[in-house]
Amino acid sequence: MSIWQLLKRVTAAATSGVGSVVEAVRTVFGGNPELRRRVAFSVAMIALSAKMAKADGVVTHDEVRAFQQIFEVPASERRNVARLYDLAKADVAGFEAYAERMAGLCGSGHANCAMLEDILDGLFHIAKADGLLHEREGRFLHRVAQIFRIEESHYQSILARHANLGDADPWLILGIERDSPFDEVKRRYRKLVAANHPDKLLARGLPEEFIKIATTRIAAINAAYEMIERGLKVI
Repeated sequence: MSIWQLLKRVTAAATSGVGSVVEAVRTVFGGNPELRRRVAFSVAMIALSAKMAKADGVVTHDEVRAFQQIFEVPASERRNVARLYDLAKADVAGFEAYAERMAGLCGSGHANCAMLEDILDGLFHIAKADGLLHEREGRFLHRVAQIFRIEESHYQSILARHANLGDADPWLILGIERDSPFDEVKRRYRKLVAANHPDKLLARGLPEEFIKIATTRIAAINAAYEMIERGLKVI
């Protein structure tokens, strides 16, 4: 059963607001933790995307296309996604309340939770779709990261991954001290690639439909490593 068919069961059970959405996920998939994780990730991505659009005040065509790149929704299931998106966007509860409930639904309870980082990556992908990360979007994402208990240093690494390559700090992307020995850089790079392999993301509940998040992350990590390697060879 596809993630969209599963999501249809949530939209049918949800009535209004973040509380009903979270309760619907827990009730409908209470006996199946694996399915609950997959659906919870999708719900969090859709709901927080809607809240980010509301916080920014403008939804551009680029952002819509970016949303559709992550959410390759069959035409027959678009109504269910739109209902959940509109429900979150219209809810009077602020985005912080949504972020807190989604962290409780998806997160491990520990700092730098991998699944919450996956959600944050997806939101960054949408926010930067028009070529810029606008100030209000930046504040939104930073605050969501704080609620998700993403440590500031780790958040800066995530932020650097989403900067234009010419402006990005490759050392920051890899989360390693500048001018570290190349052997240490290589070990860090291999560790990040292994930790962010698509199979690892699928294992922690990321639906197959959203694997583009993993591939864009790996691409940024590869580019950062290559930049450092080239710089060291020049030296």
